[in-house]
Amino acid sequence: MVRTGEYEGIQGGTFGAGISAQSAGAERLCLHRLVMPAGTRGRPHLHEGHESAIFIQSGQVEVWHGEGLAEHVVLGAGDYIHIPADTPHMPVNSGSEDMVCVVARTDPEEQEGVQLLDLPAWLESRLGLLVVGVG
Repeated sequence: MVRTGEYEGIQGGTFGAGISAQSAGAERLCLHRLVMPAGTRGRPHLHEGHESAIFIQSGQVEVWHGEGLAEHVVLGAGDYIHIPADTPHMPVNSGSEDMVCVVARTDPEEQEGVQLLDLPAWLESRLGLLVVGVG
């Protein structure tokens, strides 16, 4: 049994530290809760060699993904998304309420496989002044 703590992900957002190598001795997965405040975005990133499955518990999030972050999907409460290994992606909460989701990943270390990427200029101008959701 693990009682959650919190940490700031290098990719943005506040994670509820759930199941991981550190908390439970997991060898092939992690399971965390992510809160992304309204009006914030994550940093463009990928998870090297690891896939993710995400369930949106509440709120809404846009996910820019794929090569050059050219693809876009909007998810709401009750939606799921699968992010294949090594796929660039970036969550954006341009809504008026916090987004809360549950994230499962095939990386028990969770943060070690995160590779930050550059935000394409065309997307930066489209997103305007949204704050990166860290800290």
